Amino acid sequence: MTPKTHATLQDLHEVDGKAELVKGELVFMSPTGRRPGRAAGKIYRRLAEHEEQVGGGYAFPDNVGFAVNLPHRESFSPDAAWYVGPDTDMEFCEGAPLFAVEVRSKTDYGSAAEQAIQEKRADYFASGTLVVWDVDLLSPDIIKSYKADDPNHPEIFRRGDTANAEPAVAGWRFAVDELFG
Repeated sequence: MTPKTHATLQDLHEVDGKAELVKGELVFMSPTGRRPGRAAGKIYRRLAEHEEQVGGGYAFPDNVGFAVNLPHRESFSPDAAWYVGPDTDMEFCEGAPLFAVEVRSKTDYGSAAEQAIQEKRADYFASGTLVVWDVDLLSPDIIKSYKADDPNHPEIFRRGDTANAEPAVAGWRFAVDELFG
C-alpha cells in the first residue's frame, strides 16, 4: 500500500478548476448553476464598486485562493470576498478575507452539507474572517450573516432588506432583492 501524500499549495496552484486544500487533500468544487453564479457575481460587483468609491480593502470574485495556516485547512476559495492584506502578485492571497460569501449551490443541502458549511464557517473565523455570509436563494432567510464575535446567532436578511457586512466592510450595503433580478 502506498502512503497517502499531503497535497501542498503548489499542488493547488496547478489545479484546473476550483478547489481548496483541506486536511491535506485537494477538495474539488463543481461548477455552480445560473442563479447561484449570478448571485455571487452581483455581490462581488457591489463590493468592487465599494472598493473603487471608498477603498480600505479589495473585492475578489469567485475562484480566488486565500492561503491560511490551520492544522486541517490551508486554503479557502469563497464565492466573493473582501480582503485587506498584502499584494501577493500572482500567488494566493495571504490569510483569510475579512468578509467571505458562500452562495449555496444545488448540492449544498442536506445534513452532510449543513455540517460541512458549519465546519467551513468555523475555519473562516479561526483564520481571522470577521463576517461570513451563507446565501441561500431557496430559503426565506436568504442571507445569514455570521460574525466572528457571535458565530451561533446570525443576522438574517430577507427580501426587502438591505444587508451589511459590518464590521468587515465598513459602510457597505447590499439590497437583498438584487439577488433575484
